[in-house]
Amino acid sequence: MIGVVTGRDGLVRCDWGSAKPDYVDYHDAEWGVPVDDDDRLFEKLCLEGFQSGLSWYTILVRRDHFRRAFFDFDYSRVATMGPGDVERLLADPGIIRHRGKIESTINNARRSLDVVDRYGSLGAFFWSFEPHPTDRVVAAVTPESTALARELKKLGFSFVGPTTAYAFMQAMGIVNDHHQQCFAHPLVAAARDSFERPRPQASGDPVEL
Repeated sequence: MIGVVTGRDGLVRCDWGSAKPDYVDYHDAEWGVPVDDDDRLFEKLCLEGFQSGLSWYTILVRRDHFRRAFFDFDYSRVATMGPGDVERLLADPGIIRHRGKIESTINNARRSLDVVDRYGSLGAFFWSFEPHPTDRVVAAVTPESTALARELKKLGFSFVGPTTAYAFMQAMGIVNDHHQQCFAHPLVAAARDSFERPRPQASGDPVEL
């Protein structure tokens, strides 16, 4: 369960958000703020995959290197990468040099193109899994994240299990999992209230949760 701590600046934060200086900025300015930009959504999905078996801090401090390695996560460009790019990235000390995760990123970029063809945007697809407002207990896996992971797998994505899917939903603001006492909770709630959810622009079969 997420707890809270009071930082040196007097702000009450989710306890993980004060664990390291890099976390403070990420927690305060990014985590939970709703996102509809396709490249940023793709980036986070891929970085969650790279995080598998590691800490988020390990990925966060390398994020700029990942962005340079993968064309700022422009999935239309990543989709064109091939075996030579994989070998090049396996020699790049700035990222996590894991062949399966690198190949998964390229595969997921190609699958993202399919999603855009079907739904109009990645945003429209991911936000279709937003849960209805409830008094939820924060958990590592939810019915919605399980449904999202199942649909992603059906579409050919890899490194996207239910736990990874839920961490993605938390970070991208599809849910607001800041602690109720965290200073960011009402700010994220207000951002979500004013956020215009992306809607499908292309025909596709409805997703069953």
